[in-house]
Amino acid sequence: MAANQTPAALPSVPEILSQRTPRKRVNEQHAESFSPMERAALWITVHVGTMGFFILIAVWTVVWLCWNLLAQMRGWTGMIFDQPWSFLIWLFISNLLQIHLMPLIMVGQNLQARHSELRADHAYDVTVQNEYETEMILRYLQTICEDLEKLSERVAALEKPAP
Repeated sequence: MAANQTPAALPSVPEILSQRTPRKRVNEQHAESFSPMERAALWITVHVGTMGFFILIAVWTVVWLCWNLLAQMRGWTGMIFDQPWSFLIWLFISNLLQIHLMPLIMVGQNLQARHSELRADHAYDVTVQNEYETEMILRYLQTICEDLEKLSERVAALEKPAP
């Protein structure tokens, strides 16, 4: 702050408070902006990328292959629906699953990226507001220090014995 600046040049605390922008709840605003299809895509994105889903697919694969292997070994030809070492139907179903999940996962990732950008913008706004308020506090402290110095000089002058 310049040495010639007076406390009157600083905005008052109510003026500073009136310039504050209310904090937004970006997470709630973002969640409310979803369409039902976007909610479904986000749900799939969140749940497909888990160990539970991986275990489900692994168990499904093992059961599929074991069922066909066991049926072949026992001679239950009517129960074999896919040859154990060719497993073409399994590959077909797995590919269908991948083909349908990939676009949904990408949509969900785009929604998550949009949410991340909203949070970053909000964090930036809060940081700018905090910087402004911190600067105002420092200016007030500087003004108070200058006033205290002037006051201590006056007190020192009054305490001097008169000649």
